Amino acid sequence: MAKVEERLAKLGLKLPGPVKGPPGVVLPFQFVRVLGTRAFISGHAPTQEDGSIAGPLGKVGRDLTVDEAYLAARLTALAMLGSLARALDDLDRVAAWTRVFGMVNSAPGFTSQPSVINGFSDLILDVFGPDIGAHARSAVGMAELPFNIPVEIEAEVAIV
Repeated sequence: MAKVEERLAKLGLKLPGPVKGPPGVVLPFQFVRVLGTRAFISGHAPTQEDGSIAGPLGKVGRDLTVDEAYLAARLTALAMLGSLARALDDLDRVAAWTRVFGMVNSAPGFTSQPSVINGFSDLILDVFGPDIGAHARSAVGMAELPFNIPVEIEAEVAIV
């Protein structure tokens, strides 16, 4: 078994199925675009095991607590790992997480976006370790996100 798959199993984590948009929504892009030694990962939302959008939905600081949004960011990491695994066939091909851009659907006055996106970063570090999992990151508040999701995250990884 591959190293990353072993860590996921040891942590009791399961990758969800392919991302499913809401009924009637067309998503005309690739969730992972591989170019040479880089994989560019489109914005992902928290998903359920079947790939559909996971709740709760809404604005963090109004409809969701920081703890709920932290868990949503963890689900987003799993969704992204699922897409990456399907694109690369082997998550052990990830040589480094280079850049993460985290967006939080924020209520007016909410300023704890970094605490929310820590849910993503913590999971990536747990799965890939401090060397491969280390990444540069932004965590910003947005007035709205698609489909009222609380978190959307995009990333870039170096691959072998």
